[in-house]
Amino acid sequence: MAPTIVVAGATGNTGQNVVETLSILLEKGGTLSGYRIAALTRSSKGPIAQKLARLPGVEVIEQNWIDVTADWLRENEVVRAFVASVAQSSQFTEESAFLVAALRAGVKYVVRISTNPPNVRPDAVPFYARSHWAIETLLGTPEFEGLQWTSLQPNSFAPLYLQTSADFIKQYRNTGKQGILKLVASADAPVAIVDPHDIGVFAAHLLAQQDPTPHNKAKYVVNGPEDISGHQIVKLVEQHIGTKVENVVFKDLTWVDAIANYSQDPRQIVSSLKAFPEPLWQGLCSTSTTSKEVLELAAPKWTPAAVLQKMLEE
Repeated sequence: MAPTIVVAGATGNTGQNVVETLSILLEKGGTLSGYRIAALTRSSKGPIAQKLARLPGVEVIEQNWIDVTADWLRENEVVRAFVASVAQSSQFTEESAFLVAALRAGVKYVVRISTNPPNVRPDAVPFYARSHWAIETLLGTPEFEGLQWTSLQPNSFAPLYLQTSADFIKQYRNTGKQGILKLVASADAPVAIVDPHDIGVFAAHLLAQQDPTPHNKAKYVVNGPEDISGHQIVKLVEQHIGTKVENVVFKDLTWVDAIANYSQDPRQIVSSLKAFPEPLWQGLCSTSTTSKEVLELAAPKWTPAAVLQKMLEE
């Protein structure tokens, strides 16, 4: 069996782009030519999994990444891995178990997804932010010296940030009537929202490095190519509907209550999500924070306008 790069959650938005980009990069040759890409998914029969299975060097494997063991990693000759854990109360337990297994199995390098730097702190209010802090702290301990790693810190995911805008436009096109445009964005603060495609492409370029040592223990801020404020989002919406938006609510957090209603996590934990946008509203997450390594290896391309257009076409 060839040396293997594992992509956990390969059919997710970010994981899918990691697999696709890795396939292209490895097919071009170089030191990692001949490596196998193991795309992990809970179902190999879905359309995305089927699409990935047709890519050069990719093997789709039905395997929930949270059940991966050190023995499984050894048996599959895994040398590098990508992981993007889900923001839920079990996040630290699940991802740390995967990382411990990787360490024990002799995996050489892991790329993981974190969150925006101002939120990665031990006293962060959002529960998932403390999990990311704990995981990065764990990886930085002497016990983990044998596992090289890079943590990617996106400011905010563009599709989530623009979802209410896309819904508003679609509703207007279908009914000719406006509802209330509710935005998590503040009116004026610039935020460099980033599309999962750009995150996945950058992660793949890291995983394809001949020697990832220069990126070991790095925490890279991954942003989109442009800043956008709440007022600018409103203008984008108006361009699509051809008229002025009549009613806008900035800093809307009612969606958190909706999530809390169906989440299996305790309501108090889910409600802590209401604090996550505070760094965005304070202007701490603009393009000025983008790490230079991101621009050098795989500069982001998806602008807010392009992401919104893509969402409207889906």
